Amino acid sequence: LSLLRCPVTRSTLRLQVIKKSVRSFRGEELPFIEEGILFAAGDWFYPIIGGIPRLLVEAFIDYADFCKKHLPDYDKRSAQLHQQYNRLIRYATRKNRRTKQSFSLEWSFFDYEHTKTWDAPKDAMLARFLEETAETAESLRGKWIFDAGCGNGLLNQLMAESGAQVVAMDLSNGVERAYAQNQYPSVLYIQGDLQFPPVAFAQFDIVQCSGVLICTNNTELSFSCLEPCVKPGGKYSVWLYHPRKDAIHNLFNFIRRYTSRLPLRLQYYLLLVTIFPLSYIIKRIKGNKQTVREMIIYILDWFTPEFRWEHEPTEASAWFNKRRYTSVQVTTVELFGFNITGVKDHAS
Repeated sequence: LSLLRCPVTRSTLRLQVIKKSVRSFRGEELPFIEEGILFAAGDWFYPIIGGIPRLLVEAFIDYADFCKKHLPDYDKRSAQLHQQYNRLIRYATRKNRRTKQSFSLEWSFFDYEHTKTWDAPKDAMLARFLEETAETAESLRGKWIFDAGCGNGLLNQLMAESGAQVVAMDLSNGVERAYAQNQYPSVLYIQGDLQFPPVAFAQFDIVQCSGVLICTNNTELSFSCLEPCVKPGGKYSVWLYHPRKDAIHNLFNFIRRYTSRLPLRLQYYLLLVTIFPLSYIIKRIKGNKQTVREMIIYILDWFTPEFRWEHEPTEASAWFNKRRYTSVQVTTVELFGFNITGVKDHAS
């Protein structure tokens, strides 16, 4: 709780416990808060549902039924927030609605027993993270990591296994499945927004945001909103798409300009009968052994998000340099993107 903050006022949070439970973490029974409400300055309040703090600007709207059940004055509180912060609430609700839906659908296809995460089996995920961040398994021990956009959450467990303390955040309801699979008490899962990070500033040794900034309405704006969470001397690591001189790649980007505006369910079935068969045939001819679920996740990740930006490494380097980061370096380059890191100046 000491690391969590109101995403709007930046105040600390006061906890009202509604329900406690016990959960097994690797054979150890530990208590946890299953339901509660977090109160902040400026009339803001945020529910804890299913063990997950819901720290979105629009959480009091998304989870209105829960809040009404446990707050007798919910209608009054909601009206006050709308009166004082109407423009902010409308902005957050509008920009997040489609993104929450698309990534919730995408991660619903992930099979924790058999599906690889972006072609990496579980034992290779940590190695990829260590290469991207220029860290070692030993160097993670004792560090605080903020994973902003944790997806299926498997990497966070591997971080914890290496001795790190992890706050793992995702915008979508996919965070619920990540939480359900978690076996480590040193991982805290929260629901939050990159542009309104609900954590204390200047507290994390590593802030990682892999393939998520580019799915927001403004990549550099989201970069700048997340950056204060890095402590002086800490590391900021982001993975971004880069442009490609490839006809099929650019054709798909052209198609998604229009398909991403369709209702999500309609878009899903449209992709299933058009792009999926084509992708399946091409990948099988090339010897690609992705499972059907993995292929669907890739297709949904490309076509369904409302936003999907591409950036050159030089552009991303400038974002770090403008904010006085040192040791800025591109750590990995792949077919679709690259990872870049920087160290926050001690004087910042």
